[in-house]
Amino acid sequence: MSQMDESKPTLFVLPTSPEISRLRTYPACESDLSDEVRLRFEGIGSLCPITGQPDTATVSVAYVPDNLSLDEDSVWAYLCTFRNFPAFNEEIVNRILDDLVEVTKPREMTVIGSFATRGGISLTAEASFPG
Repeated sequence: MSQMDESKPTLFVLPTSPEISRLRTYPACESDLSDEVRLRFEGIGSLCPITGQPDTATVSVAYVPDNLSLDEDSVWAYLCTFRNFPAFNEEIVNRILDDLVEVTKPREMTVIGSFATRGGISLTAEASFPG
């Protein structure tokens, strides 16, 4: 039986696409069930499907849990998978909402993607459940 060498850091490898990313949840605390949870993730990257240019966004998630809460680290890893994902900004925001709603089944949720200015144009996309 071998023991783990605690002097070596554990390597964390990000998933390479949203499809293989694993979003984790945990049971919501009773006090959380009426509170809105707000998460903000900065520096999330994606690719323009037409030009291949990189886009950067701040993604905000606000939700009222029903029975499950999101594990923030798994959401961060999931969002990082979009760095190699060619899609329009609005498509990404809607995809994030759909995937997060599927795993948490919240009472309500809103995802906002505030994309950095590129070519003199900035874009903010918002999607909500229930719609």
